[in-house]
Amino acid sequence: MAVHNGSDRPVGELVRDLSEQTTALVRQEVELAKAELAVKARSAGIGAGMFGGAGALGFYALGALTATLILALATAVDAWLAALIVTVAYGAIAGVLALRGKARVQRATPPVPEQAVESAKEDVRYTKTKVQEARR
Repeated sequence: MAVHNGSDRPVGELVRDLSEQTTALVRQEVELAKAELAVKARSAGIGAGMFGGAGALGFYALGALTATLILALATAVDAWLAALIVTVAYGAIAGVLALRGKARVQRATPPVPEQAVESAKEDVRYTKTKVQEARR
């Protein structure tokens, strides 16, 4: 005689259904993770392109600014000293920007599909609950 639960379905059939549903659920979670990562990668790629364009234009602007600062300072001090002062100032600014940029990058990594992970955790909790209920 087959063991039955309250819905008069054999346990073997219920286990098979659980296995099929779990497999389908895992596939769906993987697809969600792929989609989430694709959106993040696309956004990161666009942002990187914008940084590249901004960097190129900023490079030319910085060159013009450097010449302006050196020429302005050269009216008060020797030209070599004016160039040295501008170089040291730029080095200090670069150091501060590098440290702040490093901190930002560290906060953004690792690129984990957070929604998919949380959804998978909820699915595991739900499945555990249902298995415990079925055992009673």
